[in-house]
Amino acid sequence: MRIILYLGKGGVGKTTVSAATALRAADRGQRTLVVSTDLAHSLADSLATPLQGQPIEIAQNLWAQEINVLDEIRDQWGHIQEYLSSTLRQQGVDDVAAEEMAVIPGMDEIVSLLNIYRRAQDGNFDVVVIDAAPTGETVRLLSMPDTFAFYVKKLSRFQTAALGLMRPLLRNVMPGIDVMEAVEKLNVHVKALREVLLDPAVSSYRPVVTPEKMVIKEALRAETYLALFGYPIDAVVCNRVLPAPASEDAFMTALYAQQQPYLREIHDTFAPLPVWEVPYAPHEIVGAPLLRQLGQQIFADRDPTAIYYQGRLQEVTRDGEDYLLRLPLPHVEMDKVAMTRKGDELYVEIGNFKRALTLPAVLVPLEAKRARMHDGALEIRFGTPR
Repeated sequence: MRIILYLGKGGVGKTTVSAATALRAADRGQRTLVVSTDLAHSLADSLATPLQGQPIEIAQNLWAQEINVLDEIRDQWGHIQEYLSSTLRQQGVDDVAAEEMAVIPGMDEIVSLLNIYRRAQDGNFDVVVIDAAPTGETVRLLSMPDTFAFYVKKLSRFQTAALGLMRPLLRNVMPGIDVMEAVEKLNVHVKALREVLLDPAVSSYRPVVTPEKMVIKEALRAETYLALFGYPIDAVVCNRVLPAPASEDAFMTALYAQQQPYLREIHDTFAPLPVWEVPYAPHEIVGAPLLRQLGQQIFADRDPTAIYYQGRLQEVTRDGEDYLLRLPLPHVEMDKVAMTRKGDELYVEIGNFKRALTLPAVLVPLEAKRARMHDGALEIRFGTPR
């Protein structure tokens, strides 16, 4: 199975590129599911076909779905949410506030990802193409498996005794339901999901950009955040590229000239990733015929589901008496990185995102002596404590 996720700034054409990729894969005989995780769904509009919260077959080898997050939370987490809400009401919280407070932060992202993973397995799909939300929401979506596993680990470590005392009470309040067992079961699914999303042989992440300054900057930040969590990017789609003007049209000539330095910047800064240029269409791309044409423009004779780049995500090497931990973090300066260490965990923070890294056993007894940015990677030197 292959999972391909398109991300980028709102309005750059993620939905259209996702739909075109899915049609291209389906036409090649691969059982394909295209899914939208954006709350402002537009996948149905792009395909010119009504969609539902469940996958429906819309063409040979092609299924499509727009995830209804609220329905998923009710189905997957409803009994836990009901318990939390009931407990809050017993403490005097009014009904509306209790319902709101019972929604665990990040649960919408978790159930969206689990839905995609479950559909991919149950439907025996060869390819899952994800039309993701704008960049910030997508990075938050992808950070949740890491965050959820971290908090469940902490919960298990520090509250085992308390939870043991609570279980009989919870069974009396909600017979047949063990809240912590449900959390632990969900965590098992999240761990399996995270392994799939991190596996470069299965999952690929493809930023969609246009030759514009703000779009490029956001895509570069997205690349950094994906690298922070270890998600593999294998290509970049550069959409809405203007052709060279065929006549002395001053307006089009100026627009074309404005795009050229940004195009060079995209190819240079995202190297060694392949960059696929997509020409600016003179019409709206809606419906299967036009999407198939777009798929041909993007991929030509290439397989849209192939893996086009693989690089190291994290490595530990020996350097004399010391060890070096290298974490690729392109397009970031050292003064933008904050790090703290607690026991066998290293916390790396960039902007609004933080990742907890569990250190390899060989580094746990050693001291973090120095950190620097070198060749696009965060390099941390570990040595014997003084």
